[in-house]
Amino acid sequence: MNDTTKLNINQWAEEDRPREKMMMKGASSLSDAELLAILVGSGNRDETAVELMRRMLSSCDNNLNELARWGVDRYSKFKGMGPAKSITIMAALELGKRRNLQAAKEKVAIRCSRDIFDLFHPLLCDLPLEEFWALLISQSGKVIDQVRISTGGIAGTYVDIRALYREALLRHATQMAVVHNHPSGNNHPSQEDRTLTTRIAKAGETMNIRLIDHVIICESSYYSFADEGLL
Repeated sequence: MNDTTKLNINQWAEEDRPREKMMMKGASSLSDAELLAILVGSGNRDETAVELMRRMLSSCDNNLNELARWGVDRYSKFKGMGPAKSITIMAALELGKRRNLQAAKEKVAIRCSRDIFDLFHPLLCDLPLEEFWALLISQSGKVIDQVRISTGGIAGTYVDIRALYREALLRHATQMAVVHNHPSGNNHPSQEDRTLTTRIAKAGETMNIRLIDHVIICESSYYSFADEGLL
């Protein structure tokens, strides 16, 4: 870096200092607030962008997964966060989610419940509503496809077992895992979850498609029916 570049960097405004730090030390040296501040630029007249992002993160316990659940209306409660800046942050968090999903997809074989969790966590961890998915698997344990079966409300979603097995038959799957999320953060199955799992497993027996697991995904944990000896 030449002297002219150094001089220009030293003249940057305070809200631009995270950019200087990133150029000098790399992205990993920045806090979450500093990275977000780079996206939104200047804050309002009373605080810098970094201070604004620290205050915003503090309101969601410094949890980026929680922040990813926010909509424009929630961001806009903070002075200096209009729709354009809000959408910029939302887009960046979505890109991070998709990057994690692509990394998980590199594991094409399912060997245990953790493999299922790693595959679906980026998809389901920050959703405000329940979704129910099927993971379709070949005889050798390789992933054929993952299919969303239904989307519901905060406390549940309806599952058509016929539609579920239709997807498995169309893709010639011989094994299947089912997955859904609990937005509440409680990873324990409800009685409805237990009953549904039993019905899915019995239906699979008649079609020679084995249900290997039912995994409930939460933000930082999961529950596996197979691990608990319920399949």
